[in-house]
Amino acid sequence: MAGMTVAPRRWIARLAAAAGLLVTVVALLIAPATPASAHAVLESTSPAASSIVSSAPSEVVLKFSESVRKVPGKIRVIAPDGVRADRGEPSFDGGEVRIPVDPAGGRGTYLVSFRVISADSHPVSGAFTYSVGAPSTPPVDSGTDSRANPVVGTAVKVARFLGYTGLVLLVGPALVLAALWPRRLSRRGPARLAWTGLGLVAVATLADLWLQVPYTAGGGLFDVTGEGFGSVFGSAFGAAHLVRLGLLAASAFLLRPLLARPAGRTDAIILAVLGGAALLTWPLAGHPAASPAPAVSVVVDAVHLGSMAVWLGGLLMLAGFLLRQADERELGAILPIWSRWAALAVSALLLAGTVQALIEVATPQALFETTYGRLLLAKIGLFAVVIAVAAYSRQLVRRRVAAQRPAPVRRAVWVELAVTVVVLGLSATLVQTTPARTAVAGPSSAEAGLFSTRLSSPLYSMQVELSPAERGNNSVHLYAYGKDDQPLPVVEWRATAALPSAGIEPIDIPLLPLTDSHAYGDISLPTAGDWQIKITARTTDIDQATVTATVPIR
Repeated sequence: MAGMTVAPRRWIARLAAAAGLLVTVVALLIAPATPASAHAVLESTSPAASSIVSSAPSEVVLKFSESVRKVPGKIRVIAPDGVRADRGEPSFDGGEVRIPVDPAGGRGTYLVSFRVISADSHPVSGAFTYSVGAPSTPPVDSGTDSRANPVVGTAVKVARFLGYTGLVLLVGPALVLAALWPRRLSRRGPARLAWTGLGLVAVATLADLWLQVPYTAGGGLFDVTGEGFGSVFGSAFGAAHLVRLGLLAASAFLLRPLLARPAGRTDAIILAVLGGAALLTWPLAGHPAASPAPAVSVVVDAVHLGSMAVWLGGLLMLAGFLLRQADERELGAILPIWSRWAALAVSALLLAGTVQALIEVATPQALFETTYGRLLLAKIGLFAVVIAVAAYSRQLVRRRVAAQRPAPVRRAVWVELAVTVVVLGLSATLVQTTPARTAVAGPSSAEAGLFSTRLSSPLYSMQVELSPAERGNNSVHLYAYGKDDQPLPVVEWRATAALPSAGIEPIDIPLLPLTDSHAYGDISLPTAGDWQIKITARTTDIDQATVTATVPIR
């Protein structure tokens, strides 16, 4: 009777897993074919930026370095009188965007503002002006601010971190219960941990899909629309996340019997295949899919992520369960096997990380001079600490003293886990940072030398961004926020730059309001030094405040 009961259950579980796979296949079928690219930059425009043309053009053309796709409602052309001059939807052809414009527009200066999505799912925004006949006072774009709320940017990193954490909590218990768990010990604790991990991955995946709408279109956490969701679901990013959800659903039905009792070989193999496929969805939704060698980058990143999950998940099982509950005889059998597994996982991490770094960083200069490179160096330094602690644990196992005295191993394992939590945090930040290979590709990339700071006053807080923070021409972006951290309308902007140490008096920075809370300006800084950028923003007829930033110019 027992055998007759188990067989239908396994049949139902496999049928449910097949249903989850069907969802995955559907998501794969709707995934768009996207060429390899990353962090597109605007190369040229027609009419050219700041140019004066004799007659109004019938279209404005933007040419990007890579293929881009549309963010609904985020490409606008504003006429000198402040009304929209663009007509109809812009057309996208790879890296070329064509915006139909009313050819009967009047004389004066036009403002073009844009926000598009590059192939690695990150937004690219900017603005420029051109004039018909003769320049005039630039118009103000009264549309919504195209910059994502800082809360959204932080929430995206938190969701990534929760996804990685869930992966560790899922893979570790599943692997140890399938291969190393003593039969006499209860499986309840590890099973709860695995279900928690599965839930975290699912929640983080759903959060990613939700947050991608305001992250790409701009706005706060709840500034989402059906059109925005449609755009996300129709992208490679959305397809990869839908595939992940389908694979999680399929895996859940096969995971239940494995967590309750030793799994059959067939179910274990199917689970391993589903897990490997799910790992591929992380790189397919990020930088690796848009690298110069996408096939290599995707596989390497999946190996990197899987090795991390095996290593950290196994360490968590050792520290939380086995080193406390298993007896000396069981530890004597388990620890040597785990030691070999850990060595393989660490070797795969090092190899995959090296290949990844060569692709994403590209040059030694980029390793030290970009945000991505410096974050990677910090990750490498922490990883070296973890390797040293792991080597100490491995020596205890080799000397066969770990089973008799598990306390030192337990302490070492907790140190490894504590440091690697920080490593996971850095990884969550890295996937949201411009790759170093892109940051040093040319002066168009802000990350090549971006100075960014947040200044506070009694009236507002001001986000100041200056790039490339070097001698010569620099662009300045100013974003004003109220006490509620929401965009704050500014009536009048003024800014100056001075270098007192070199006797350079304040130089006016001409500012162009792109929205009521975002202004842009260009200035040429003739020499290196600590420049003082002073910004005055008037928020009402009588309320204004001044903030000052010290910007190191190389």
